Amino acid sequence: MTQEPGTDRRSATDESSDEVSLLELATVLLKRWKLVAGLPLAAAVLAAVISLIIPAKYTATSTFYPETESDGLSLPTGLEVIVGELGMSVPGMGGTESPDFYVDVLGSRTLLDQVLTASFADPRSEAEGDSLSLLDILGVGGDNQTRRLEEGREELEDATSVDADLETGVITVSVETRYPALSASVTNLYIDLVNRFNTEVRQSNARERRRFVERQAAEAERELRRAEEDLKTFLEQNRQFQGSPELTFQYERLQRQVTIEQEVFTTLRRAYEEARIQEVNDTPVITVIDRAVEPDEKSSPDLGLNVVLALILGSVLAVFGAFGREFAERSRESDKRRYEEFTTRWADFKADLKSLVTRSRRRES
Repeated sequence: MTQEPGTDRRSATDESSDEVSLLELATVLLKRWKLVAGLPLAAAVLAAVISLIIPAKYTATSTFYPETESDGLSLPTGLEVIVGELGMSVPGMGGTESPDFYVDVLGSRTLLDQVLTASFADPRSEAEGDSLSLLDILGVGGDNQTRRLEEGREELEDATSVDADLETGVITVSVETRYPALSASVTNLYIDLVNRFNTEVRQSNARERRRFVERQAAEAERELRRAEEDLKTFLEQNRQFQGSPELTFQYERLQRQVTIEQEVFTTLRRAYEEARIQEVNDTPVITVIDRAVEPDEKSSPDLGLNVVLALILGSVLAVFGAFGREFAERSRESDKRRYEEFTTRWADFKADLKSLVTRSRRRES
């Protein structure tokens, strides 16, 4: 297999071009070494100063697990079928809500307003017993209470994080404020309010179920009494019915009806008693895995992370700046006419922009 004579020369030329390109890049960076080294360093120092000036914030976290079993009354399967065939529904029946439901509850306007108007120990006061609403502690302003609550909800939503693990069902609530004790107190209040909400909803559902079952039990009692009266009347009129197949059949049918009505009535009475118990049941339906405690270390600003990000961003800008200045110098030397035209256009653009800003400020004044 023969090789063309120019192949080796082209390969050598390509390698030489690559080496020249790399050397050229390195030369540009070394030529602008003050910019390449100084800008990242200045950015890192600035980030460090800003991180030290910004007030520290502390994050408190709590986790809880909602019960997966049904928190309400479950009617027997046979009775549920009968209720369904009659086109009726039992209020409040069903299992507990999904983790996403609790995420929505924690972000609801009603719950946020309760947190904002609740009283907490004033972290800025050394005197014991001083308490203020969260709105006052956060310094939320506004023309009236409605406007303050709107502003407060936005600020509280930014400070609160709610995550639900769909696989395990565990829900995590985190609150970040400038004060460790306040962060823990607000987080724990979230948990208490969710538990109170669950209890009130469960008791309300049980109340509706109790009323429903009470009405059905009363109706079932009337049906039972009617069936018993029919059977009593039959026995009074037919004392010797055993010898007649037709009368025996009527007796068995009436007796079977009494038995059915007795079962329905007994089931509904049992369900009624269970509903009465559920109506006053205040047992928590969520399991708190970890209550929030005062954090020892601040969560933000992260000095180390900010410095590293500033170094990276500063290095990128410095490299682009070095090559930009090199490109500008070479363009000026290679094509002076076009470069002068560019500088003239750029100066005109800045002048027009400045004029527009000046006129806009005059109109506003």
